Amino acid sequence: MSARFVDAAGRLHSPAEQDARIVSLVPSITELVCDLGLSGQLVGRTGFCVHPGALTRRVPKVGGTKTLNLDKINSLRPTHVILNIDENRIEDAQALAGFVPNVVVTHPLGPSDNLALYRLIGGIFGREREAEGLCARFEEAHAALRDAARSFRPERALYLAWMKPWMTVSRATYVSRMLALVNWETAPAEARERYPKIELGPELLADVDIVLLPSEPYPFREKHLAELCADSRLLQKRVALIDGEMTAWYGSRAILGLRYLRRFRDEQDRAFEAR
Repeated sequence: MSARFVDAAGRLHSPAEQDARIVSLVPSITELVCDLGLSGQLVGRTGFCVHPGALTRRVPKVGGTKTLNLDKINSLRPTHVILNIDENRIEDAQALAGFVPNVVVTHPLGPSDNLALYRLIGGIFGREREAEGLCARFEEAHAALRDAARSFRPERALYLAWMKPWMTVSRATYVSRMLALVNWETAPAEARERYPKIELGPELLADVDIVLLPSEPYPFREKHLAELCADSRLLQKRVALIDGEMTAWYGSRAILGLRYLRRFRDEQDRAFEAR
């Protein structure tokens, strides 16, 4: 009996043919596809799929993650489209299922879900050996971070994912679970939505130790850092810029993310102790 691979929608996938044509609608998975040695089969990507740059620049764009050009995708004759529950719209997934033979749905909810993700994509496209190599590298980085985290004191972090309106991440998200690896517990403690709108008021900030400004999805930069550091509501709080790709991207970049978070948390602690 041939292998079967189950995606996040519970759909069974058989191993793909060697001439499979892949459209990836998720930036981090586009990078993973390339790192598995499948760049030659990648025929479409979103405008946000920018890694690895040298390879993706030659691949046609099919719109944004939530603004897809379905006609363009159809014209590329993909055998497989890879999407994500958070990144892409359900109506687009349903439309794609009408003309793409294989729609592969992903939904990593925490760092360790990367192992299954590597094996799913690697298994479908005949890159099991490469997938296991990524798994070994992930587990090594994860173990090193777990050991280092024993020295990190527990803190409460506010991760600002957007402004106007202010938005953060709930503890049910991949980002929050990544930060938890370095003993940063995200605020608020409870949220009905995965990415709730918030008010930067005294009640929320009372127990927050550090405010994190990621480089994406909102492109926080030095000017935003300066503005928030001068905000009377945040004068007594530590505020820092953080690489959003390293906290929010799953796939192969998560291996770099684990190493990055270890260094970043250590740098923040050293800066705090030097104050």
